[in-house]
Amino acid sequence: MTDAPVQLRLVVEAEDFEAALAFYRDALGLPELAAFEGDGDARVAILDAGRATLELANSAQKRMIDRIEAGGRPSPRIRVAFEVADAQGATRRLEGAGATVVAEPVETPWRSLNARLEAPADLTLTLFEELDGEERFVPLA
Repeated sequence: MTDAPVQLRLVVEAEDFEAALAFYRDALGLPELAAFEGDGDARVAILDAGRATLELANSAQKRMIDRIEAGGRPSPRIRVAFEVADAQGATRRLEGAGATVVAEPVETPWRSLNARLEAPADLTLTLFEELDGEERFVPLA
């Protein structure tokens, strides 16, 4: 398909741009690809988050993930998930950089270690570490 998208870009308005940039670029480690400034103190930074996917879930799936990952605490309609090599270490690092830990890393039925955080720019994050070395899709009953 020649007109298929080649990039997913999530655009997030950050009230405290400097704090958000320090968190996502410096603490989480997303490399800055480009940055632009415009009139009226307009600023944007484009950060590389690796491979992007769009995960669509119905309400029942979302509730199940919230139960497994965060002890039932509901997530907002949109949640950003980052795969990391060390969920425990990344959770501690991001907590130190200003995130609020909602749920400590927990092993999921699909063999990932997932943590839930509230982060700058009003984003709810999932950090996930694949325990088998690669993402597996396991049907759940």
